Amino acid sequence: MHATRTVLQEAYAGTRPLADAEVTIAVESLLAALEAGTLRAAERDDEGAWRANAWVKEGILVAFRAGRVVDQSAGDAFRFFDKHNLPPRRLQLEDGVRVVPGGTSVRRGAHLGRGVIVMPPAYVNVGAYVDEGTMIDSHALVGSCAQVGRGVHISAAAQVGGVLEPPGARPVVLEDEVLVGGNCGVYEGVVVRRRAVLGAGVVLTASTPVYDLVHERILRPVAGAGLEIPESAVIVAGSRAIPGRFAQEHGLSIYTPILIKYRDAATDARTALESALR
Repeated sequence: MHATRTVLQEAYAGTRPLADAEVTIAVESLLAALEAGTLRAAERDDEGAWRANAWVKEGILVAFRAGRVVDQSAGDAFRFFDKHNLPPRRLQLEDGVRVVPGGTSVRRGAHLGRGVIVMPPAYVNVGAYVDEGTMIDSHALVGSCAQVGRGVHISAAAQVGGVLEPPGARPVVLEDEVLVGGNCGVYEGVVVRRRAVLGAGVVLTASTPVYDLVHERILRPVAGAGLEIPESAVIVAGSRAIPGRFAQEHGLSIYTPILIKYRDAATDARTALESALR
């Protein structure tokens, strides 16, 4: 991929024209590698830290810049218009992915591992990596460049945000066996470590403090590393009082996620039921 990387970096920097035939070839090579899972927008290093592959994200941005908006409608009933080089993926039976009918779209440049199930309607954006055996439920989003591990359950209406710009910014990561409850939102490069559980309605961003009742500490985003949810943590939506006379007078509180425990036998029994439903 060295030649592809060089061409895309030059196009991103503006030193090579987007209309150059080699840019078109490089974009196609990049998207094919992302779909195959041989190239990823972010990777975990030997110390367990997740880092963005900036040149890959630059290449995706080049694809958007070079793309032309064309009519990609499927008959009169399904009218839509998008970049010519980033259409929906044409999945094949041999891909081993189950996509249930009803309005789901998987964009070019997204990887779906074998045994992935996508319930309708859902959307998986370019650069996303979804590993084997993961369930993406109805009305769920897997945003651009998001990294989703094996055996993850993304429940109905959950939003796994995309982080495409700046290219060096880490995308959202859900490690293996994470359970994301309904109506959750995980954004801005948050990393949810292996086997963690996010209860319904939990919202996590790069600036969200999480109150750990087990260890009596506050998990805060770290400069350069963002927010990370510990392995096997169980997070629920909570609230905390707002200081100040006016807030106290009116009984006001603000949303906050709370780490109430770490996974135990009862939690595992519930997630086992989720697996049985697949």
